[in-house]
Amino acid sequence: MKMKSVTRKITLSGFRPIMFDRYPGDNKTELRPDQKMYLKEDGTIYLPALNIVSLLTAQNTSSAPKRFMDSRKYKVTAGGILSFTVISPDEIPFTRGGNEIVFEGFDSNEVCKSSGVYIRHDVARLDKGIPNPKVRPILPSPWELNFELKYFDNSEVSEELVHNLLEKAGIAIGLGTFRGVFGKFEVSKWE
Repeated sequence: MKMKSVTRKITLSGFRPIMFDRYPGDNKTELRPDQKMYLKEDGTIYLPALNIVSLLTAQNTSSAPKRFMDSRKYKVTAGGILSFTVISPDEIPFTRGGNEIVFEGFDSNEVCKSSGVYIRHDVARLDKGIPNPKVRPILPSPWELNFELKYFDNSEVSEELVHNLLEKAGIAIGLGTFRGVFGKFEVSKWE
């Protein structure tokens, strides 16, 4: 039996800068600021589709179902979205004005002229007030992410619920690191 499905073309339009802090796979490896972004070989900045999947399905961190649904029901919704939706491509390029945003390196002022990406220096405080310096790249808004979401008809989660959760998450949670302050977006297309 073939399941009924529909594929939607989606655009997320960022109205807040997005901050990157890609995890290298262990806590010992230190990355340069440009290595903290997701870059294709040609320098195009992208977001892994898994980051959007996580925003819609994570149970161990802030996600749309966990934030906006009853604590007794969000796991079923998160599992339903994970099971019955597919986001593609795996590497979603950031665009601005219809053109892919390309990183070409930082100048002496820690800014990339082609993309507008700049480096931000902050100090986070760990337990007992221990300072933790952070150096992270930021892509200024506006930015867009264009991708497809294939939704399979099911009894656990409706397409409307997925759409509504993504809209709410864009305002309240966002994408990237230091979410909630950075990475906020609107769902500007769902067709």
